[in-house]
Amino acid sequence: MQDKIRDLTQGDLSSHLYRIALPIMGTSFVQIAYNITDMIWLGRLSSQALAAVGAASVFLWIAASFALINKIGSEVTISQGIGAGRRDEAKSYASQNVCMSLLLSVGMLAIYLLFAGNLLDLYALIPSVRAKGLSYLYLSLVGFPSIYLTASFTGIYNAIGDSRTPFRISILGLATNMLLDPLFIFTLGWGTSGAALATVVSQVVVLALFLRQVKRDKLFGGFPFLVRLRSSYVRRILQIGIPPTSLQVLFAFVSVYMGRQVSELGGHIGVAAMTTGTQIESLTWNTALGVTSALTTIVGQNFAAGKLRRVYTAFCRALSFTLCIGVLGTLLFVFWGEELFALIVPEEAAYRAGAAYLGIVGLSEVFMMIEITAEGLFYGLGRTYLPAAVSIAGTYLRIPMVLLFAGWGWGIHAVWWAISISSILKGLTMLYFFLRWRRRTQEARRAEAHTI
Repeated sequence: MQDKIRDLTQGDLSSHLYRIALPIMGTSFVQIAYNITDMIWLGRLSSQALAAVGAASVFLWIAASFALINKIGSEVTISQGIGAGRRDEAKSYASQNVCMSLLLSVGMLAIYLLFAGNLLDLYALIPSVRAKGLSYLYLSLVGFPSIYLTASFTGIYNAIGDSRTPFRISILGLATNMLLDPLFIFTLGWGTSGAALATVVSQVVVLALFLRQVKRDKLFGGFPFLVRLRSSYVRRILQIGIPPTSLQVLFAFVSVYMGRQVSELGGHIGVAAMTTGTQIESLTWNTALGVTSALTTIVGQNFAAGKLRRVYTAFCRALSFTLCIGVLGTLLFVFWGEELFALIVPEEAAYRAGAAYLGIVGLSEVFMMIEITAEGLFYGLGRTYLPAAVSIAGTYLRIPMVLLFAGWGWGIHAVWWAISISSILKGLTMLYFFLRWRRRTQEARRAEAHTI
């Protein structure tokens, strides 16, 4: 339906930002709830089950990261097409993104079927933990097509300014997962395998609801899902989508390295502390990512329409919101980290180790918010390579930091401090590039006005 497509180049920016961002944030919280629900139930089984699923989840995260190619590809290409008044082009990009996402999911599924065991061995887990993790990983592969197609449809709806639809659908998926988790894990006695199956079923439900909704809405007058891929469109999507995807994938690879170091320094308790702590920490950065997705859409439309002042204003308003989230996160993790962790893992050794993780990493929350918000700005401008390069460089800096700090005798805390300090540096670097972009833009506008 044509009225679903919103023009974000007119009207109040704050209204646009929050109307789009709040449902996306809700969707992000739903995803967090997926993960934390699994963690809560698995934490009742054992810290070994928690470590196994945590290790497997890193590699699922890598696979899901490739879905960003078409999620962000949809958000940018479709929003810019709408902003420039090229609706037919936006429609074509919708078809190309959906078809690409399906092909990517099949390819990733084949790769994981062949190498899942080899990947999990990178964590150097004890045999009992490895077996649980491998079972979880294999069963989760069934959900790959659902994950990729759902990401693409979410990007399409975000691009047209309708973030409420993905939110409503994700809520129903969460409800399915929450009902099935205790049934599959405990009642049927399937343990970690039950957690994987509950998640897969909920992912399939979400995809089915998206397919029904897209058919009902007739976006752009209706668009086909299976089309012949056009090289010009594919190149544009890849140019936009690969940098942030590479960022996520390489970040995950570093996480694997860090996980191995944690396994060697702190055993399965250390792995459980990091993987579960990351899920808790995602409460803040996933919230910020919701604002970032909204900002990307708003910037994409207004930049294509040549309204740079609205671009700058939208960024400032988004940043003020995310900074509040960062301050709140710091206070929560530093002062109540142990209480938060104990809600998920009642095992004392695990929640004390988790509290140490949250207390150190929590110091970087404000800087992480700056980094994430600036990423949203540059994504909307179509300049995805810059934030990707900054994030990759900063993330890989963690490796020599860990080696240095461990050499100083910091033990497992060497990993926690490497994560925190690198996040601070990335935030400061992205702030610098934003200020430089703003200065150059202002100079160009003054020069143009003087010429006229």
